[in-house]
Amino acid sequence: MFSGGKDSTFAIAEALKKGWNIKYLLSVKPTRTDCYLYHFATVEFTNLQAESLGLRHILVSCSVADPKQEAQIVRKIVEKNPVEAIILGGVGLQETQIKSIREAVFDMGVKVFAAHEGIDHAELVEKAIAEGYEIMLAAVASDGLDQRHLGLKLNKQTFPAFKKLSEKYGFHIGGEGGYYDTFVTDGPIFSKAVELVNPKVVWNNDSGYLQAESAVLKEKVSVRN
Repeated sequence: MFSGGKDSTFAIAEALKKGWNIKYLLSVKPTRTDCYLYHFATVEFTNLQAESLGLRHILVSCSVADPKQEAQIVRKIVEKNPVEAIILGGVGLQETQIKSIREAVFDMGVKVFAAHEGIDHAELVEKAIAEGYEIMLAAVASDGLDQRHLGLKLNKQTFPAFKKLSEKYGFHIGGEGGYYDTFVTDGPIFSKAVELVNPKVVWNNDSGYLQAESAVLKEKVSVRN
C-alpha cells in the first residue's frame, strides 16, 4: 500500500533490504477528503515515485468514506493481482486501516502487517532523515500545525522543532491518526527526485493540504566532497 508518504516509502525500503519481491505498489487516490483508510493529498503523483523506484504501480480511486467499503478496493485489486502479503507503512498504530484490510482479504489467505510495527516513530523518522530521505508535509490537521507547515521538509534542522510541537499540542510525531500526511520527494532508493510543480495551499478552517498542477522527475545532483 503506497500513499507516497514517508511510512509507505520506508516500508518499500525495508522490503528491499529483506530481499522480498515487491510485486506492485497499490495507491488509492480519494475523490473526497474524508476517507478513513487513504491519504488524499499528492497521491496522484505516486506514479512518478514508482517510476523512480522502478516498480510496477497500480493507481485507483476511492469515492466512499467507509472503512469496510474502502477496504474492498484493495480486495478487488488483489483478486486480479494475487500476492502473499500486503505491507502497510507505519508502526502498527493505524488500527482502523490494518483491521479493515485484514478483514477484506482474510479468506484469501493474504497476510496484512505494518512494516515497522512496535518501533518508535520519532526514531524511524530521524533514521530516514539521516539516510537522505526528503520528507515534505503534504497535509495537516492538528492544533499547532497551520498553512506555514504545508510544504515544509522534515530534516535535521526542522525536525527537532517539529517534535517539540508534537509534544506541546499532543499530535502523534509520526502523524498516525491523520494529524499530518507527507510526500517523499527523494531518497536513497529513488533513481530520480520528484518535484511538485506550482504547489498551492488549500486551507479550510483548521486543516489543509498541498495541491500541485503536476509533478516531474528530476535528475539527482551529485554532491562532491
